[in-house]
Amino acid sequence: MVAVSKRRSTGLVWVTAGACLWGTDTVFRRPLTAHLDSITIVLLEHLILSLVLLPMLWSRRSEWTQLGAGKWVAVIGIAWGGSALATVLFTEAVRTGNPSTAVLLQKSQPMFAGLLAGIFLSEPLGIRFFSRLAVATAGAYLISFGVQMPHIAGASAASFLALGAAGLWGASTVLGRYVLGSLTPLTLTALRITIALPMLAALALYRGPVLASGIAGRQVLFLLLVAFVPGLAGLMVYYRGLRGSYASRAAVAELCFPATAVLLNWVFFDTRISAAQGAGFLLLAATMVSWSSAKSGPERETDCATHFEALSDHPLLLENKEYH
Repeated sequence: MVAVSKRRSTGLVWVTAGACLWGTDTVFRRPLTAHLDSITIVLLEHLILSLVLLPMLWSRRSEWTQLGAGKWVAVIGIAWGGSALATVLFTEAVRTGNPSTAVLLQKSQPMFAGLLAGIFLSEPLGIRFFSRLAVATAGAYLISFGVQMPHIAGASAASFLALGAAGLWGASTVLGRYVLGSLTPLTLTALRITIALPMLAALALYRGPVLASGIAGRQVLFLLLVAFVPGLAGLMVYYRGLRGSYASRAAVAELCFPATAVLLNWVFFDTRISAAQGAGFLLLAATMVSWSSAKSGPERETDCATHFEALSDHPLLLENKEYH
């Protein structure tokens, strides 16, 4: 028992470290938006990760070559909607608004995922789901607009972009749950990133040339950092800890992601959140932890598939978990 307890404590440390790595995303992404448009940033980010993931994807070709037409449609929807378009919307929200607000709103993803799962996967939702949904919606509103009425310009526009990204990532959860019966999480993540490239290339061509003056060394550095630090490194560290952690406790440790992001954004960009936004995040976070605890008590250990939903907190990754 002592060894098991120690392993779970160590696992939570790794989960916390992975969440903190995710929290560095906007520190690297925000400076890129001063020189590159959002589509170009996301295209190059996916290209870098694809070069790393393609060998692994090829070695696992026995998984994805057996997919039927319906699951290929789902994979394309995840890649084009959840990886390409959603990440562009998130990056644009970071560029035009408060990056901390954009990050905090990503905790609203389970709202969209749960609602869509009830509609399309016939998952039972129940009164507890809708009561939590009401509280989470109130929290998301406070984060987005504070105590003011919403409008379609300035910070409110950025909030709508961030909520659009969260909605697309939530939809990817539903599609991912359908596909993960045939694919492992890492294979689906690799497919999601590589298949997004044609969509992003088409958007970039439609947008027109933006690299006529080339990319400076500092921009290349930030592109590599945003791809590998909150991306692949955060994923691997998180998985390392998740295998030995309770889902309910890991959900609390994952709150280090938005906490780290808000702190770093304040230090590097002097961006702060209002008291109303802070209250909204507490409502939203409490609802998400309540959802996780209701689904996974202390007696139930988590595994990669069960708690894969946490990975959607990072723009390039995917979630997969039931919400009731």
